[in-house]
Amino acid sequence: MRLLLLSVLALSLSACQILYRLPTRQGNVIDPRDLAKLQVGMTREQVKFVMGTPVAANPFSDDRWDYFAYYKSPRGGQSQRTVSLYFDEQNKLARMDGVDQAAGNDMGTPDLKAIETEARRDAAEKQRTRGTGSGDAGPPTPSGTP
Repeated sequence: MRLLLLSVLALSLSACQILYRLPTRQGNVIDPRDLAKLQVGMTREQVKFVMGTPVAANPFSDDRWDYFAYYKSPRGGQSQRTVSLYFDEQNKLARMDGVDQAAGNDMGTPDLKAIETEARRDAAEKQRTRGTGSGDAGPPTPSGTP
């Protein structure tokens, strides 16, 4: 009896891992709105207020701060971004690398509704591929069309 209960418990816990994957975020959260606030000539304190503490700073030469961001969505898509900020002798922001990147590599906070919609689509796709769903007739038509 115990063996049956333990096997059912182990199976149910492993099924939870298969159904839902957490999004993975590592490094800094690089928000495009924060990057838009950065301007050449800002002090280190102002940059730290806007961007937060950098992930990497050179211990031998404190004129460069690096911000790294990595995001993996629950569906498997990955994006990463690196922003390097350079300071001059007066501790003013002199140059920025990696600020102007394509909008497709946006590391902003994911929308909760978008994640829920992705989860529903995944569940519907799994049901459709198994052939047990009632939607085997093809893709749904938009409302108001025959």
